[in-house]
Amino acid sequence: MESGKKNGSWQCLDVKVFAATVIALMLPCKPVGAQEDLNVVSNNWLEFSDARNSLYHYLSERAYELLEERASRIAGIRTLDQWQERQNFIRTKLNELIGPFPAKTDLNARVTRVIGKTGYRIEHIIYESQPGFYVTSSLFIPAGVSKGKKAPAIIYCSGHTVEGYRSPVYIHVIQNLVKKGFIVFAFDPVGQGERLEYYDPSTGKSMVGGPTKEHSYPGAQAFLTGSSQAFHMIWDGIRAVDYLLTRKEVDPSRIGITGRSGGGTQSAYISAVDDRIYAAAPENYITNYSRLFQSIGPQDAEQNIPRLIISGLDHPDFLIIRAPKPTLLITTTRDIFSIQGARETRNEVSAIFESYGAGESFNMVEDDAPHESTVKNREAMYAFFQKFLNNPGSPADFETEVLTEEELRVTAAGQVSESFAGETVYSLNLKRLSRLTAELNIRRKDPGSFYPEVIRSAERLSGYIKPEKPLDPVFTGRIKKDDYSIEKYFIELKEGYIIPYLIFKPSVPGNRVMLFLDPEGKNHAFGNDGSLEMIVKEGITILAPDLLGVGEMGSGDFKGDADFNGASHNLWYASILTGRSILGIHAGDIARLVRLILKDNPEAEIIGFARGAMSPALLHAAAFNNEIRSIILEGPYSSFRSIANCRFYLPLFILSTVSEALKEYDLPDLAASLAPRRLILIDPVDGNGKREHPGEVNRDIDLIKAGFQYYKADSQLTVISSADNPSTLPDLLRAMDF
Repeated sequence: MESGKKNGSWQCLDVKVFAATVIALMLPCKPVGAQEDLNVVSNNWLEFSDARNSLYHYLSERAYELLEERASRIAGIRTLDQWQERQNFIRTKLNELIGPFPAKTDLNARVTRVIGKTGYRIEHIIYESQPGFYVTSSLFIPAGVSKGKKAPAIIYCSGHTVEGYRSPVYIHVIQNLVKKGFIVFAFDPVGQGERLEYYDPSTGKSMVGGPTKEHSYPGAQAFLTGSSQAFHMIWDGIRAVDYLLTRKEVDPSRIGITGRSGGGTQSAYISAVDDRIYAAAPENYITNYSRLFQSIGPQDAEQNIPRLIISGLDHPDFLIIRAPKPTLLITTTRDIFSIQGARETRNEVSAIFESYGAGESFNMVEDDAPHESTVKNREAMYAFFQKFLNNPGSPADFETEVLTEEELRVTAAGQVSESFAGETVYSLNLKRLSRLTAELNIRRKDPGSFYPEVIRSAERLSGYIKPEKPLDPVFTGRIKKDDYSIEKYFIELKEGYIIPYLIFKPSVPGNRVMLFLDPEGKNHAFGNDGSLEMIVKEGITILAPDLLGVGEMGSGDFKGDADFNGASHNLWYASILTGRSILGIHAGDIARLVRLILKDNPEAEIIGFARGAMSPALLHAAAFNNEIRSIILEGPYSSFRSIANCRFYLPLFILSTVSEALKEYDLPDLAASLAPRRLILIDPVDGNGKREHPGEVNRDIDLIKAGFQYYKADSQLTVISSADNPSTLPDLLRAMDF
């Protein structure tokens, strides 16, 4: 078998040994070390007692470094010209990171019904922010406005409630604004209210979870294509402004926006990119990323814009860009979003307003309360809009009537999905995916230039950092067996974390070393099923590490609001904010281990083996490091595209993906670039972790085959199905040209 090139000649791996290796991986064996303690540091190394939180700490430190660089740049701003240069920089970056926004299409707005109330009326409205992407909304119009007098209008963005803006807390604020003479336009964020995208008619609930998960589940797929949940939600808000400007009752020079919690996120984002919004009052959201990482960590998908921190931006920039337009920062001292971060943002933003000579146009109000709406903050918000939208009156917070579910219903069925055959974030992203796939297919027609570019793109987008010379390992123990020993080590990295690993060493080791990666950790691989004993007895040394977030370096305390049965997408969001990926970090650490192996044994023939969700990291590491001469992937998902393509994908897979990857490459392209090295795929699956869509998996395999054919290495690619008769597997392996 041609398993890797060295000094111009191909090293050979014995067919029978390799056959035994693969068979051992697929067939159950007597457990190895089932009663042994295979932990490297967990039991008696106090220095690493917090190792399981290392991934979050590493991601945080990366964020802090970048945020310090930004803070230094801000500290150097002295003049209005410099501030305006900063505003232009923010504007450009936001357009790059969120946009570009599409051409505006017909809103096709229509009033579904009108509800008359004492002193005001409610017009329930459906509009299309994108063709077929229906937005449920309500326009609250004070009675006096209908007589022809133009009035100021406020867009109200709701927080993370299932009801959307119909939550009693939000309706109370809306009614108070209406009583004070403001037109209020409230719309449902996608995934909330009447816009549930995973609505189950049998239960009346979402199939993926609450509002934050309704955002994060499709939001993760959007990240893969270079889009974002924020893009869709901001565009909904921009089109809300467009609708207001079609109403003769609205004064276009007096438009404001507010919202609390998730509504604070939306109002901050929308008012940062839409200059038509004159006054903005985001509530219970703005802090800064340093304090966010120190406290609750990055939250659901719409609150995360890929590469925002590495691009030099932070929360204050959403307010800096607005200067000198009136802006009120509404906070509480015991909020989940750090009040210290909000105060630091206030101090930073005040400087640009002072430079404009508009210090009175920016203010911050805080109340001693948790993450909630308070009378003090509401009255401060009313007074702010009354002053800056030129609508004087009492800022007192009045009692309001309770509106019924029926009065607030916009669609006939109570859900867009039941009333219209419209688009979702998932379906819109499918269209984007189709365009990107078509573009990649064109590039794939020129493999000679495409595959090298794929590797460069994968390095850049994954945030892979080529490792430096490995440090000497620390030996922590040995367990003797009849035919082999198990040695425990760790290496400590200057990045501030360790990589614990086991070496299963045959009594008479050869040059073959298998780097074994299991998504549940080295102890799971060896302590539970013991399936690798046969490999060691064949003279193959096995090195099995726990990479960040795995095993002894486990997932840690941070779960976040996008945790899907233990798969915390919030950890992934933390990585992509800084231009990294968990996969890229893992690939770098795999490369470190490869160098460690070669340091001790320069003649080593390295076989990379990975199971399931660890497969993409090995695939990337192998593409970046030719020293990995054979690659075996057991149960890998076939592509990033397959995840974006599945309406219901396996959430665990997201942690091993690369944001924006599908703009430049996919896993089959990396796999094809490995030729003429040996690649074996065992039971590849689709994006939901099954073979429900075999055509999708086969399409990806065909892409890999095309690459191996281009390199004239057809025989070096093997796809194995364990569903076939196991007795044929040895014959299949022996028939391969090793």
